[in-house]
Amino acid sequence: MRKSSSGHASQAVERVLELSADAQITRRITPKDSPAFHSLTGAIAAYGKALAILTALQQREEFYTIIAQSELSERTSAVS
Repeated sequence: MRKSSSGHASQAVERVLELSADAQITRRITPKDSPAFHSLTGAIAAYGKALAILTALQQREEFYTIIAQSELSERTSAVS
């Protein structure tokens, strides 16, 4: 089950990276004082915040997976 949700998180990170890259490319060809430029700047900042949250969730999930594996191996060695 964890691998499935981790896979979804990875897909979400990849998609946000793609959207951010597209927005950055579009912003480069947009006039700097235009409303579109400022809108794209805001979107890029939002993508950055979303990436920070998603990667923090991935790290937390990986941490809990390691803890669970450690506890399982401790229980297994205690039974043996």
